Amino acid sequence: MNPVVGSSFALASQFSAVRKQTEDLCAPLSAEDMMVQSCPEASPAKWHLAHTTWFFEVFVLREFLAGYHEFHPDFGWLFNSYYKSLGEHPEKKLRASFSRPGLATILDYRCHVEGAIHKLIEAGMPAEAEKRIILGLNHEQQHQELIATDIKNALWVDPLHPAYLSDPLVRDNEAASELHWIDYPEGICEIGWGGAGFCFDNELPRHREFIESFRIASRAVTCSEYLQFMNDGGYRRPELWLSEGWDTVLREGWEAPLYWWRQGGQSESWSVFTLRGNVPLVELADTPVCHVSYFEAEAYARWAGKRLPTEAEWEIAATPLPITGNLLEEARFHPRMAIASSATAPSQMFGDVWEWTRSPYIGYPGYQPLPGALGEYNGKFMCNQMVLRGGSVVSPASHLRATYRNFFAPPTRWQFSGIRLADVAP
Repeated sequence: MNPVVGSSFALASQFSAVRKQTEDLCAPLSAEDMMVQSCPEASPAKWHLAHTTWFFEVFVLREFLAGYHEFHPDFGWLFNSYYKSLGEHPEKKLRASFSRPGLATILDYRCHVEGAIHKLIEAGMPAEAEKRIILGLNHEQQHQELIATDIKNALWVDPLHPAYLSDPLVRDNEAASELHWIDYPEGICEIGWGGAGFCFDNELPRHREFIESFRIASRAVTCSEYLQFMNDGGYRRPELWLSEGWDTVLREGWEAPLYWWRQGGQSESWSVFTLRGNVPLVELADTPVCHVSYFEAEAYARWAGKRLPTEAEWEIAATPLPITGNLLEEARFHPRMAIASSATAPSQMFGDVWEWTRSPYIGYPGYQPLPGALGEYNGKFMCNQMVLRGGSVVSPASHLRATYRNFFAPPTRWQFSGIRLADVAP
């Protein structure tokens, strides 16, 4: 994901690969599927195709390609997501009403912009243009995750619960490893991005933090472990919940993670909706629990007598580990069995599920957003959000690193989010 500066071939190849991966994700969808916006967090897949293209047109081509002709004069505001300094934009909740332009026009828009980007790369360009193309590729990879999460919710809301992919989910043969604890000493540690290549502005600057000794779980919490919490009255015990979390449980009627359901009522066993359709929970018992909110993760940790890790603790544990795991390229689209592969290092830190931390999403000491409209990319959301780390089954492998900071509001459940416990060291 970090092409060598001056390597036009590497950058052009990466650009084409990322753009193709987005369209491959949409290939199983009908035009009707791509119009659905099923929850406030989601956007239609057709809008994602257009907005990721808009990003390159607005932030790269307008400024750096001489003589560039915009594809359509209205697309500059129509597919603006939230950049207030660029002018007006439609309300997010209205994105499903965009029956026009049609899908064919959006695909033509993508081709138009892609051709112009390749022309810019081949002609040579300033370093700032290259930086923005790389930012645009990472932006598109974020939207690849969103396409998968959004279409899962759209298919779930459909009363027929249709599957995104027709082939069944392959069940792993292993059982979940017994959870054990990995200890880390106290000390002054450096966190944040400090290497060469790309990072988002919210990963900077690298800085020192004093960390008390702690321990972190060898693997994520499994569905069967979370079911024990449910069976112990987890969703009926206000003492386990943050005040706002308990209010949310009552208001939303939560009794299980998102996508868990019982067709025959209370007496029937649970099933889980996946991108390959409904699967009995018993077949997924040893996989990491998925689609839980921060409120649910925090309540489970309290019930277990533990806590969630801070983002600094998580980063310290993850930094030595390779970026491998059950990621988008495997096209499994559901977490694998929770396996602890080492006695001295946690497993599955990357891929499977984004892991909630107890850290609020704020700027690091000395944080400076990007100049201009691009400064709205991350900094404007540093309020009422919690940090997640690690990536999920719909994260591209080249997109992740130990310093990557994802963030969502505490009630959010539609993301592929799960739980890893932490505790004070003995």
